[in-house]
Formats: sequence, C-alpha cells, structure tokens
Amino acid sequence: MSGEEPATAAGRLRIVATPIGNLADLSPRAREALLSADLIACEDTRRTGRLFQSLAAGRGGSAERPPLLPLHDHNEDRQIGRVLERLEQGDAVALVSDAGTPLVSDPGYRLVRAALERNLPVEALPGPSAILAALVVSGLPPYPFTFLGFPPPKQGKRRRFFEAHAELPHTVVFFESPRRAAASLADAAAVFGPDRNAALARELTKLHEEVLRGSLEEIAAQAAESGKLRGEVTIVVGRCGRRS
Repeated sequence: MSGEEPATAAGRLRIVATPIGNLADLSPRAREALLSADLIACEDTRRTGRLFQSLAAGRGGSAERPPLLPLHDHNEDRQIGRVLERLEQGDAVALVSDAGTPLVSDPGYRLVRAALERNLPVEALPGPSAILAALVVSGLPPYPFTFLGFPPPKQGKRRRFFEAHAELPHTVVFFESPRRAAASLADAAAVFGPDRNAALARELTKLHEEVLRGSLEEIAAQAAESGKLRGEVTIVVGRCGRRS
C-alpha cells in the first residue's frame, strides 16, 4: 500500500421532480432523495422549505432539513461553482424547481452542463410535469409535440414568437402567466388561426383544476370573460385545422 489517502468519491447531482400542486404526487424515491441530500439547490427557498414541512409532518415532525441553496435564473452562474465544489467533495446534491421537473422552463440547465463537463454523475428522478399533464388531458394529438416555454410578455414580440412557430405541423405546448393568458390566447388565435383547436389547463392536480377545450378563439373569449385567471396556466394548441 502506498499510504496515500484514498480520493474522495464524487457526489451525485440528482434532478428531482416535485409536485405541481398535489403533494401526494411526490414519489417515494424523490422523497428519500430530498431527505438524504447533503444540499438542496432550489429556485425558491421558501417554497422548498414548505415542501419540507410537509415531509416532516409525514414523519411525525422528525425530518431534518438539509441546507437550501437558492439557484434561480438570476444567480445560477454564480452558484454553479459552489454546487460543483460540494459534488467534488462527495456530497449528494438535489436540484429542485418551484414545481414540476427542473430545467424545463426552469433553472438548472447550466448547472447540469457544468457537472457533466467535469464528469460528475447526474441522475434524473422523474415525476410531475405540467407539460405532460396538460398534454394528456387536452384531447389533442400527444405526439409529436413542441414545448415553447413562456412567450414574451410584450404583444409585439409575442406575436413574432408565435409567427416563428406557426408552421409547425403538430401540437405545441406553452406556459403563460394567469394575468397574460387572455391576451396571449388572442394573439395565438390571430397568428395560428381562430379555428385551431386548443386547450387551457390551470391548477392541474389541485382542488380547482380546470381544463377549457375548444378553438383558440373560443378559449380566448372564455379567458377574457373570466377576468384574471388564477393558478399556473398551460396551453396546448393542436396542429392546423379543426380536426387536430
């Protein structure tokens, strides 16, 4: 034996999907990964803290919370070094977003790329996704589909955004804030065509889950009549034509 200290085994970055509404949707594997993590990189420490309160309640209040490191769109580049250092020390790091699967219109992509460039293990713990939940209840063709993320908030840029994807011959899915949903649907109807079939899903998996189905024109009118919608909004648009 050389007498040298053994090298510390690299830790593991776990990308953990969390509930989009119903806490019962947290998988046992995700629960264990969060409870056993040495560090949790999260979009909002307050929301992740509340999730841990529910985990503690499920264990009779005995769950010990690992340290929480805020990692979001505005600080991801600065925080990557801290996470990589912990991984290289052998720590288990869980990456979560506010809800659903991280990286998908949420922070984390740059961290994952940096970890892979250093040959650090990255593991996905799949689970809830608003994209897939909305897609499967929409009644529209589930594949192929393209996920567009969030459209720009300003109308001019938003219309150009939709125009760039108007010729896609299949289903598209995008997120929208509840306060902009009606305007965004109106722009989508103007660009994609008013008769194009669509669905608006909000509060998925929650008590007041609602799915509106019909043409883009019809759904835009319903959203406008209802005033400001509540809850996260996912919009699914079928391919061109009423038969989509």
